[in-house]
Amino acid sequence: MADIDPTSMAASLATYYTQNAQSRLDTQTAKATSTTTALTKLRSALSTFDTALAGLTTVKTGVAQYSATFSSSVGTATASSTAAAGSYSFFVEKVATAHQLAFEDIPPDIDVINGGPLIIQLGDGSSFTVDLAASDRDGDGKLSPSEVARAINLAEDNGGKVSAMVVTSGGKSQLVLTSSTTGSDGAITLDTSGLPDSDLKTALGGGGVELVKAEDAVVWLGNKDSGLRMEQSSNTFTAIEGVSITFTQAMSEGSAPATLTVGTDTSATTSKVQSFVSAYNALMKVLGDLTTYGDPDAGSASAIFASDTGIRNLKTRLAGIVRDGADGVSMRDLGISIGRDGTMALDTDKLEAALEADPSKLDSFFGSPRAGNQTGVLGNFDTYLDSWLNSASGQIARRQETVTKLQSQYSTRQDQLDRKYDSAYARYLAQFTQLQTLTAQMSETSSLFSSLSTSSS
Repeated sequence: MADIDPTSMAASLATYYTQNAQSRLDTQTAKATSTTTALTKLRSALSTFDTALAGLTTVKTGVAQYSATFSSSVGTATASSTAAAGSYSFFVEKVATAHQLAFEDIPPDIDVINGGPLIIQLGDGSSFTVDLAASDRDGDGKLSPSEVARAINLAEDNGGKVSAMVVTSGGKSQLVLTSSTTGSDGAITLDTSGLPDSDLKTALGGGGVELVKAEDAVVWLGNKDSGLRMEQSSNTFTAIEGVSITFTQAMSEGSAPATLTVGTDTSATTSKVQSFVSAYNALMKVLGDLTTYGDPDAGSASAIFASDTGIRNLKTRLAGIVRDGADGVSMRDLGISIGRDGTMALDTDKLEAALEADPSKLDSFFGSPRAGNQTGVLGNFDTYLDSWLNSASGQIARRQETVTKLQSQYSTRQDQLDRKYDSAYARYLAQFTQLQTLTAQMSETSSLFSSLSTSSS
């Protein structure tokens, strides 16, 4: 009689007893896991696309990019979508300069000041106090020029308005103060009236040597003396709507005005639109991978969302937002098209022609995705994407919540099935162990009979 292995036989029967239920549960668990993975991939793709849309515009500029360039090196300029294309003439008489003073013959060793504070005033009316009494870092009862400079730089209300440094020349120390603000608003004056009589008060009370004057910028829109005179403390002018100009050098007397040309930056704008097309196609590629049907003949399985109506509607709606256009401008007006395979393409020649005819159409079409000012295609995208990406109420969050509940149920069912297997295994093991014992006894009895029969013969 063949030997009986209770362990393997019990395991085989217990497995057979639970295998149908285990197979169904394994399939359901694998599908839930795949769904979670696919939802994570979907969220990532939609978030990446949403971020790309936000990067197409800024608070001040739309998708259409504008350039502002000078005919000479008198300064730099930038232009936004509100700038009017055209040419402007400027004559730069003076650029604004930051005030700089030098105070000579600063004593190398200054008795700690126990009187009132030093007050530094600026041309815009602001001021701050310097506590020289607390600036003795090494506690020797003396102040060095460097300690005085440090006290000014670290003064509570200074905040970088004035910087101080010590310059030594010919064995003598000079305290140099530089304003961080250009023009008359940054002019520096010292109030030493609170200081006790001392060599330091004498050195600081003379007004110092003016290394650089605090001068305002003077710029003429048009020719010098006959154009529009503009004067201000800053070198950055915003008098022309949509244009920010920073002048960096003055022009010599008799020079012809510099020309500033403002217009559409076709290359930069085309690059922006192409980045939108690329971001859209990247998203469609992911959605296509998540909804593709398999080919049984080729042995390929369908994707997890192949039969998911919601995900397929997502693809359709995204394409529809672009096709719907905005403000009377269609995607075809700008050279944008979507093929039968869902891929978006850009006809750059047609886009450039549209920009030349009316650059405002581009921003009318795209609009803005920014909260509180959602307009155009980008605004429609942002609103629709939020219905999927919102962490509290979005479709992805709701779908994931459902999958998580299913996974919890499957885990509970797996625990129940494991207990069912263990119970069956224990029952079969006891039965086969008993059968093994009985078989062994029968084998011994048979051997005994055989032995008796042989002896009798």
